[in-house]
Amino acid sequence: MAAQYSITGSTARGIAASVERAVAEGALGPGVALPPVRRLADELAVSPGTVATAYRELRQRGIVVTRGRGGTVVAQTPAVGSRRPPRVPAGLRDLAGGHPDPAFLPVLRPPSPVPPVPGSHRAAPRLASLEALAREWFARDGVPAERVTFAHGALDCVGRLLSTELKPGDSVAVEDPGFHHLLDLVPALGLRMVPVAVDDRGMLPEALGAALRAGVRAVVCSPRGQNPMGGCFSRERRDALADVLSAFPEVLVVEDDHNADVSGAPSYSLAAAGLPRWAHVRTVSKHLGIDLRWAALACDGTTLARHDGRLLLTSGWISHVLQETTARLLADEDVRRLVERAGEVYTERREALVAGLARHGIGAHGASGFNVWVPVRDESAVVNGLRSCGWWVAAGARFRIAAATGVRVTTAELEPADAARLASDFAAVLGGSEAMYGG
Repeated sequence: MAAQYSITGSTARGIAASVERAVAEGALGPGVALPPVRRLADELAVSPGTVATAYRELRQRGIVVTRGRGGTVVAQTPAVGSRRPPRVPAGLRDLAGGHPDPAFLPVLRPPSPVPPVPGSHRAAPRLASLEALAREWFARDGVPAERVTFAHGALDCVGRLLSTELKPGDSVAVEDPGFHHLLDLVPALGLRMVPVAVDDRGMLPEALGAALRAGVRAVVCSPRGQNPMGGCFSRERRDALADVLSAFPEVLVVEDDHNADVSGAPSYSLAAAGLPRWAHVRTVSKHLGIDLRWAALACDGTTLARHDGRLLLTSGWISHVLQETTARLLADEDVRRLVERAGEVYTERREALVAGLARHGIGAHGASGFNVWVPVRDESAVVNGLRSCGWWVAAGARFRIAAATGVRVTTAELEPADAARLASDFAAVLGGSEAMYGG
């Protein structure tokens, strides 16, 4: 409880700093409620407006969130301090991380030797060879490739796009359930999230339309391999979404095609639908290496100028050593065959779990990508039940805003035989949880 830590300060900035310090040091943990505005104002002998201003600053910085009548609470992943994913308990099979199978990742071979650079690369931030490969990568799937640039990974790119396009307090439409790191990033930028429901074909057009009419200034979506539900656009769904978006030409549409080459689904990109403001982001971490922090961006001219202008003012460019390493991998025929095989295996493993669950009468979502989403009534009961069976899966709370409860299972390293055993254990746990928790 917040009562265990005494918030101090006589100004809005001082009060906000006191709360931030407590969160960073762990004295106020995720989900802990802060005192109501008037009560804290009385305790500190300041005006309610001063406390309200402090709370507003904390919200804009992603440290706290407001839950209506539930009051103001510390965010699940506050944008302060150094926080790591929970450690997997010893002896458990980790199916919670969302990572690729290392057996299908090539060995990274940085160029050697690397001569010293005279000056900087700001005048030529992109290697011509890698830029050509990136254009080919996009064009292969029908994504317009006239304008491309690079970033330090997909989230780095999305964060830069949103921070240059929007101002604190603006709204962003996000998938619900959606990628948990994005759901942490948006409020950390001082932006408000508007949840958009998804199904096996991605964002629902009617839900996106409602978000657009509510005034969102940007949309972030996944054309395939949606995390955590695995949705992927069909041609019909892509066209329906493009039709909804056509009435809002000023809205920036960001597609995160983070596992394009191993998603197990064809590309039906909104970028190919003629939108005036768009950005299509791809990374290589899922199929070439998790430590290869490089992403390619194709976008309209205005978006390119804003992104690169901010990049040049901060990190300046993406390491040319990293670019050379990536270019060599993208051009290597053996690596291409390995990636192609990886996509086939990931599809087999994902489908094996979905089918195994179906044989036990358990519905699940997993049309593409690395993950299977299983709707359940009580996430904690299922996570703890599977833990007792030797499995470690992710509770859905970290991925949800208003969506129904569920758990996410990463199948990238789950062999079909193991998927059958997991499905059987899942059925047993659901039967036990129904008796104990009501289903």
